[in-house]
Amino acid sequence: MGVMKEQLLARLEELKIEFQQYEHPVVLTVEAQAKHVGHLKGALSKNLFLKDKKQRYYVVSALAETKVDLKVLSQRLGLGKGGLRMAPEEALGEILQVPLGCVTPFALVNETARHVSLLLDQGFKTKESCFFHPLSNDMTIALNARDLDKFLNSIGKLPAYVDLEANPPVGKDHPPDLAALVPSDAPTMADPPTQQGSSQVSEKNHVSSNTQPKVVPAAKPVKSSSAPAKGKSPGAENVLISFADPDKFVEEILEKTAAVILSEFKEENIEKHREELATTASKSISKQLGLELKNLAIIFKNTAYTEGFKAGLHHQPKRM
Repeated sequence: MGVMKEQLLARLEELKIEFQQYEHPVVLTVEAQAKHVGHLKGALSKNLFLKDKKQRYYVVSALAETKVDLKVLSQRLGLGKGGLRMAPEEALGEILQVPLGCVTPFALVNETARHVSLLLDQGFKTKESCFFHPLSNDMTIALNARDLDKFLNSIGKLPAYVDLEANPPVGKDHPPDLAALVPSDAPTMADPPTQQGSSQVSEKNHVSSNTQPKVVPAAKPVKSSSAPAKGKSPGAENVLISFADPDKFVEEILEKTAAVILSEFKEENIEKHREELATTASKSISKQLGLELKNLAIIFKNTAYTEGFKAGLHHQPKRM
C-alpha cells in the first residue's frame, strides 16, 4: 500500500513547507479542476505517466498550457521518435500506487517509484504557486517551486526543470540534451497483458486534475518562494557549457550525493535497525551514485565532443 494523502500532508508540514489545500469532489481532468480552482491565484498542471520501449518510466509534470510533443521529447531523451508512450493502467497502480487522475510529482514518494524519472516544466519557476493533487484527486494543494524542490530533495529526487516546448536539433553533432534524465537503474519489466488498443491509456487518465477544490477558510496565502525566472531556461547548449565547468561538475556530484543520503535517512529506517542503517545507506549510495556519475560522465563526454567539434570548425583552414 502506498503513502496516503494524510501521510503526505504530514510530511510537508514536517518539512515546514507552506501550502494551501482545497477539498473537492473527485475529478479526472485538468478542465474539471479549472472549474474549481481556476479562479484562484496559481497555475494548473498536467501530469503524464510515460514509458519507453525498455520499460523505463517517466513522469512529465507541466503547466496546463504547455504543449508537450512526445515525439520531440523522445528524441531529446535519446529514445528515437517513437520512444515514449502512455504507461498502462496496471503500471500506474503497481509503480506510482495512485488512482487514475492522481499522477503528480508527489507520487514519487512511494518506494516503488524510485526508478521513475521526473521532468518538470521550467514554467513552474515563474509562477507564484502551482496546483497538484496530494496523491488523491479529491483535494488540491498549492505550493511554489522552491517548496516542491524541498520535498523532492527530501525523497532523494534531484529536481530537473526543462523547457518542454523546446525542439533542439538532435544528431551526430548534437547529442540529446535530456539523455541524462533517462533512468539507467530501472529494472526491466514486461508489459502486462492488455487488449488491443489498451496499451496506451488516454492522457486524461494520467493528467493531474487539480480541480474542483473547496477553499479552506483558514488557509493562508501561499508566499512566493522565488522571483520569476527571467528569460528562457538553459537549452542543450547551456547544459553543455555548465558541465564544461569543473566547479559546476563537482557541485552537481555533491548535490546528488546529498540527495541519496537524505533518501536513506528516513524515520522508518532509523526506527527499525540502527546498526544496519550504515550498511544499507552505503550500498544504496554506491548503487545510485554510481549510476548518477555515469550519467554525468556521459554528459561530460558529450560536452568534450561538442566543444572539440566547434573548435575544429573554428580553426579549420580557409580554402583558397
